[in-house]
Amino acid sequence: MKPTSWLQPFKAIYRYGRIPFRRWSASGRPTAYVLGMSPWKTFINDWFPDRKIVRRDRTVSKWEFYTSLVPWMLADKRSVLCVWGYKHPPFIIPFCERFGVNYVRVEDGFLRSVALGATKAPPLSLCFDSPALYFDATAPSRLEQILQSHDFAGDPVLMERAREGMRSLIETRLSKYNTSNDVDIETIYGPKDRKRVLVVGQVEGDMSIKKGCNRAINNNDLVRIAARENLDAQIIYKPHPEVLHGTRSAPPQSKPDEVRGIAMVLEQDITLADAFETVDHVYTITSLSGFEALIRGIKVTCLGMPFYAGWGATDDRQRCERRTARHTAEEIFAAAYILYPRYFDPILRKEVQFEQALDLLYWMKRTQPAKKPSAVPAVKKVAAPAVPPLKLVSSSAHKAEIQVIRKVLDILDPPAKKSVAPKPKEPLLKVVKPKMPLLKSVKKKTWR
Repeated sequence: MKPTSWLQPFKAIYRYGRIPFRRWSASGRPTAYVLGMSPWKTFINDWFPDRKIVRRDRTVSKWEFYTSLVPWMLADKRSVLCVWGYKHPPFIIPFCERFGVNYVRVEDGFLRSVALGATKAPPLSLCFDSPALYFDATAPSRLEQILQSHDFAGDPVLMERAREGMRSLIETRLSKYNTSNDVDIETIYGPKDRKRVLVVGQVEGDMSIKKGCNRAINNNDLVRIAARENLDAQIIYKPHPEVLHGTRSAPPQSKPDEVRGIAMVLEQDITLADAFETVDHVYTITSLSGFEALIRGIKVTCLGMPFYAGWGATDDRQRCERRTARHTAEEIFAAAYILYPRYFDPILRKEVQFEQALDLLYWMKRTQPAKKPSAVPAVKKVAAPAVPPLKLVSSSAHKAEIQVIRKVLDILDPPAKKSVAPKPKEPLLKVVKPKMPLLKSVKKKTWR
């Protein structure tokens, strides 16, 4: 127990008591409260240049949340609470909905980086959404609302950008992650003599499956369905890299060996661009890979309800009653890659458009080969901006009152003292060594 923990109730009383004054005098930059993100994700500061950032990188208890953070959130209605995906304590969202506090879910975009997120590479794109993210079919996301209401036919400039973007994405062979190796796919698939079906596996237990599929299904079930529906076809199963190499143990993953009798199981991690070569049909649960096949003109069957399903462009085995509009692959691309996410250049440290992010990712891919995922991407290391302390906002008309309040706050919530290395004590008696005179060469006297 911390020595000052007994002060926490008094601090909470003080903070709640200040709410009316804070609401009256709120000015300056609003605050973004970032909860539960990994400590290395300091890049999130760059995405909120107009806000002060208050972070809690570890799990926040209900007591700490309501005593340390809630008073400040309620005091300034401009505050926003940010969480990564759905990784947050269960009491966070009900509080925000009850008291009208804005909250945002953050997730990687569809063009992320060359290296995997596990290597701590900064993302080129992020999605900010509320109340649900794009892969959550249980609630309407902002992406779903764009697809449901945007007039794509009346926006020829956007559609031209989408067509050019699709062409560039296919030509550059880029994807969300770009660590896989380029191969001669014919040496793996062999000569094509019949219909070819590719089954794209995912990490079982992934949130996109939990939120996007209304039934329990694993990768092996997906392979069996594809084989049963395409009896005369060549079935090729591409396991997720983490499943292929056995690096994901929780939750337990289905074993690719169990379906070797009905499908060719790819043993190496190859690029999606190579995997799609000569393929006629793709089966997936909710993977983004299905959409990358769709923009290449390949038929896609979805067992779940990813963001690109339900619009008439895919063969769907699950329905979403909210999705009533009909869209082409180009229109879905325009919404998902251009209108929905935000892009940020980690070198220039500024927000950019989709086309600039694609050019940057292609440059990073060429200068940092994907065969060396352990190498550091060619991005400048920039120290994260210092997080400013949370202060009361001063008012010129009430300087005396603010000074008194700050003194009380310093007593109740003293600022952390900086640890300074102690200076070595000087001895009471200084011993001064006499300076030795320079030795002069003396000629010896010769006595006669």
